[in-house]
Amino acid sequence: MRSRLSQRIEQEHSNNIDLSPLLDVVFILLIFFIVTTVFVKETGIEVDKPKAVSSEQLERNMVLLAISASGEVMYDGASIGVSGVRATLAHALAKQQKALVIQADKNTPAQLLVDVIDQAKLAGASQINIATRRGS
Repeated sequence: MRSRLSQRIEQEHSNNIDLSPLLDVVFILLIFFIVTTVFVKETGIEVDKPKAVSSEQLERNMVLLAISASGEVMYDGASIGVSGVRATLAHALAKQQKALVIQADKNTPAQLLVDVIDQAKLAGASQINIATRRGS
């Protein structure tokens, strides 16, 4: 007959669950979500967008610029002004051509919007969109 000590040790070893496969699956899922995440740089300000009946949802892979009601041009939380649009977009579009979305406040002067669009075209942006909210 086996001693009580050996029986007790055997019971303790048989009750443990091997967590290695679970940890492997968790790490694989974590890596999958990190690799497949698309990072979109936000503009850093909230603008009151104009309404449009013809609004469409665009793809997630885009560059965002914002123009505030006071005339500030923002990219990634920093004020770049009209003069910084060309250099900023040339750098952002250097690796891959992306759609440009301009989030202009509805009280933004038309001339400022046209100046930003001109600078974006000079930077090489081929698809320029203006963000609106769906209206009726």
